[in-house]
Amino acid sequence: MAEPRRFRFAEEGGGRREALTLRVPEVRGGGRGNGGAGGRAGGGFGGVPVAARFVLQVPDRRYGLYVWPCAAVLAQFVWSRRGALPGRRVLELGAGVSLPGIVAAKCGAEVLLSDSEELPQCLENCRRSCLMNALPHVPVLGITWGRMSPQLLSLPPVDVILGSDVFFDPKDFEDILTTVYFLLEKNPQAQFWTTYQVRSADWSIEALLYKWKLKNTPVPLHSFGADKEHLAGSSLPGRHTIEMMIISLARSDGPGDWKCSCQAF
Repeated sequence: MAEPRRFRFAEEGGGRREALTLRVPEVRGGGRGNGGAGGRAGGGFGGVPVAARFVLQVPDRRYGLYVWPCAAVLAQFVWSRRGALPGRRVLELGAGVSLPGIVAAKCGAEVLLSDSEELPQCLENCRRSCLMNALPHVPVLGITWGRMSPQLLSLPPVDVILGSDVFFDPKDFEDILTTVYFLLEKNPQAQFWTTYQVRSADWSIEALLYKWKLKNTPVPLHSFGADKEHLAGSSLPGRHTIEMMIISLARSDGPGDWKCSCQAF
């Protein structure tokens, strides 16, 4: 096993120091996830010393279990909104190793993790990550993008949907937005927080957003301290071009209930 990758989110203000530390052991093997760039990570915050947590990572870029650059950026955004998360209901799609979702859980959100129902090995890896981070209560569900499965239809209400680098392969774009639209229709005030890596100037979801009556609000990385090559004490996101946006129903008024806590929008 390689040396664990370490992530440490920290902020000081008002005489109080808050920190969240985690480490990611690289593990060979695993199955390909829905394409998400997750990396379930976790730790404690609210003071020093900070307990270290562990997250399973597969170092092969072919797999959805690799902690991609987008995961660090989305996790940073989640961390920056930690004050609004306690009691919020959060679902991560294409979670992979699920870094953003576990950060949300450690910040007090009620989290559900999901990845393709066709990949039991990936789902089991999510469960192992939860256990390694003292989060045995976090459910892991099989949800495949674009499929109206019983798991999707029976989901409880959600406030936030997370998706890290889910817009990885253009052939999946509509399936992703079909699933997101279904969830937002059931939860009109919810938002889809997503980061993506710019890989081609020819790729766009603009037409699909229009088709599914969705709108996107870009979130500048500098507004939550993510305009850096190194986040949370890691080498990610490096020099990759990462963007963040929030997707909501086109008929909704802006970011809904999150206006007060996400003023940077």
